[in-house]
Parts: sequence; C-alpha cells; structure tokens
Amino acid sequence: MKAVMPQIENRPFDELNVGDTASLSHTLSVRDIELFAAMSGDVNPVCVDEEFARDDAFHKIIAHGMWGGALISAVLGTELPGAGTVYRSQTLHFRAPVAVGDTVVVAVTVREKNAATKSVVLDCRVTNQRGETVIEGVADVVAPKQKVRREAVPIPEVRLTEPGYRHRQLIAEAQGGEPIRTAVVEPTDQVSLAGAVDAAKAKLIVPILVGPADAIKAAAATSRLDISGAEIVAAQSGEAAAAKAVELVLAGKAEALMKGALHTDVFMHAVLAGPHNLRTARRVSHVFVMDVPTYPRALLITDAAINIAPDLEVKRDIVQNAIELAHALGIEMPKVALLSAVETVNEKIKSTIDAAVLCKMADRRQITGGILDGPLAFDNAVSAEAAKIKHIVSPVAGQADILLAPDIESANMLAKQLEYLADADGAGIVLGAQVPIILTSRANKALSRMASCAVALLLARHGKQEAP
Repeated sequence: MKAVMPQIENRPFDELNVGDTASLSHTLSVRDIELFAAMSGDVNPVCVDEEFARDDAFHKIIAHGMWGGALISAVLGTELPGAGTVYRSQTLHFRAPVAVGDTVVVAVTVREKNAATKSVVLDCRVTNQRGETVIEGVADVVAPKQKVRREAVPIPEVRLTEPGYRHRQLIAEAQGGEPIRTAVVEPTDQVSLAGAVDAAKAKLIVPILVGPADAIKAAAATSRLDISGAEIVAAQSGEAAAAKAVELVLAGKAEALMKGALHTDVFMHAVLAGPHNLRTARRVSHVFVMDVPTYPRALLITDAAINIAPDLEVKRDIVQNAIELAHALGIEMPKVALLSAVETVNEKIKSTIDAAVLCKMADRRQITGGILDGPLAFDNAVSAEAAKIKHIVSPVAGQADILLAPDIESANMLAKQLEYLADADGAGIVLGAQVPIILTSRANKALSRMASCAVALLLARHGKQEAP
C-alpha cells in the first residue's frame, strides 16, 4: 500500500453505482505490527511476543485483527467513495489469521445506495495470497457530496525505535555469572542507594555501602529500600568514605567502585591522589556507553568526565582504554573515529593534528586492538551517506563504534545532546584504574545506572579472562 498518493480523486454519491469496486494490496511486515501496537496500545502477546505466540493456537506472530479493519478504512477513505467519506457503521467477521509475510487484497464493493441519507452500503472482503477470506463485513458510510481532485497531504514519516533496548541487552548479557563485590561510596540519597539496590536485585553487584551508617539507613527508610542484606562500612565524610572504599579494593574485598552522593572530584581524588591510590601505568579516562535508538550499534563516547584538555599522550591512553572496553562488550575490532570540526588535517586545529598522529601510532602498533581513522567530523563518523557525499573512503566513516572527542567539553555536550534530543541513554564507566569505576550523574535514569553496573561486571569478567 502506498503511504502517500500523489493525487486523490473521490467518487461523490451521484457518481456511484451498485457494483462499483476498489481495492488495495499490502504485505504484512513486523514493522506493520509494531506500528499498530504502538499506535493503539494493543500489546497482545500473540501479536508482539514471538516466544509467547509460538506456543499459542497459531504458533506464530499474527496481525492484530483491527489492522485488517484499518486497511478497509483506508480503501473507503482514499479510493471508494474516497475523500470526504464518513463512517456510519462497520461489521467485521474474522475468518483466518494474517501472518508476517502474507499479502492481503482488501476490496470494497457498492451493494446499495440510499438517496434520502446519501449513504452507501459496501461489502468488504480481505483475502490472502492463497485466495482465502481472512476478514469480511459490511460498511455503511455517508458518501461525499462534492467532487474532490487534489494533491494528497503528505503523511509524516514514522520511525520505530525502542529506547533502552541495547542497555537491556547489556544487562541480560551480564547476568548469569557471579556478581562483583562493589564498594558504593556514600549512598546517602535515594538515587544512588536505589541504583545499588536495583543492581544487587539484578545480581550484577554485591554492594558494600560505605559512608555514614545513620544517613544510609535513613535514606533506605525514606525510600523504602531493603538494605538488610548489605554490608555497611562506616565512614563519617565523603572523603573518608572514598578513602575507605579504595582500601577495600586494595585489600581484595571489593572488585569495583561506584560513586554515590558525593562530588566526583572528591571521589576521584581518593582513587588517583590518595596515599594509597588505584593508579596503573595508564591514564584514567571515562567512557559513556551510549544506547542511541537511531544508531545501529552501541556507541562509546570518550572522555566526557575526567580529562579536561588531553594532550597526545593522554589521548593515546584514552583510545586504548576505550578499545579494551569495546572488547569486553564483545566488539572484536572496534572502529574508532577521532573527531574534529573537519575531516582534513589543518595545522590551525590541534585536534586534526592529534588525530593524524594517533592514526600513525596505530599503524606502528602503539595503539592496538582497533581500527582508527581521523580527523573525522561527527557526521562523517556516524553517517555513511555524509561520508560518501564528501568522498571519504574509510573503514571507520559511517560505522564508528568509538568516538574520541577533542576535549571534555565537546565529549560531554555530545553525550548529553544525544541523551536529551535523541532519546539516548548513557552508561558511565571509568577505565585505567586497578578496578572498574561506575561513575554516573545524579540525573541519570535508573536504566543507565543498571547498565553502568553491567558494563563494570563485563569489564571485570573480561579482565579475569585476560589475566595470565
């Protein structure tokens, strides 16, 4: 069925004759079913849940019954009688199911006319590709009085997306193994404490709550959260809680850290600058694992939270950290786009010089495990069409898995623009320390907090597999 007709022409009452007929054909797709479910709110599992439908009467996904009814309405409203038609009544009898891949023909035929009411009765029949009747009924409509011949109104394009789909997949992938013991630093507000409790229920982490015991218990009581099974390690301030959490890691009692209600700089100071810190030979960096519904793969953005204006050496570590995270998430050879404002090297734009050098470093195996290209503008990095228009031939352009931003400002704005303007969701993780560090914003959704814990678990599990 054509979504937009270039011209519409109706058949007013005086032009109609008994026996006049019109029809359309359409092949049912999964997208049709999803769109009808989204529009109507009808999420009957026989229509939208493949696993459920497999054990139901028809053993497969079938169309909603009224989807066929909507096609009948389309013929009446656009073909016969056409523009200006108003329903009076419609009867429908459903004779057989319509499955994905079936091609149906929807036909209406004028049965009788009523001159007093200007109404028309039409027989309606829907048949499948085997000639079987799947729906039949009778429509009673008021036919249009005046002739209409005009351009059709364009129908808005509809894109079906499922926000959070990839993060839910990530959580499911992480579940099933042993959860990681995680020191949650100062979980004294509802948001941070609920994040830890939810992740524990999902068997992603075993939380160790570090901070003022009375404040933690009060937050649990206020939010009606059950923390009876969680260990509490007392610490009277944010600084003390962060330091105690680091001690737990160094003592082998915690395998990951999670930021609670304290400020990020206080939290990270203990991780990086305390007398007993968690530094390694590599620079620490932050990655947002973005679930962007309109992008066909997970998208890693770095560094949006730690390194303010990284130089070339720091960018090398940021890229390597992100590549190794991608490996832990199952991306064997991640494609890394080194972002700038332009896609050509310009000596006046430092990020283009850094991008070119990083690519050469990858050629010389100073960066390993991924495919690098840059400088690339954002559109070239994520859109194959934009890259083609600009004649960019690249194994990365249009299909980037990792975006390296020039600095913290551009990375942070990019991640948040996707979140607030494109229904994206970001899981936050800090890499390069001795253990994964779950670092989320207080404004993050519950799903992103859960996904952040899942990323930490997958990263820790991957690290154990890689250890000699």
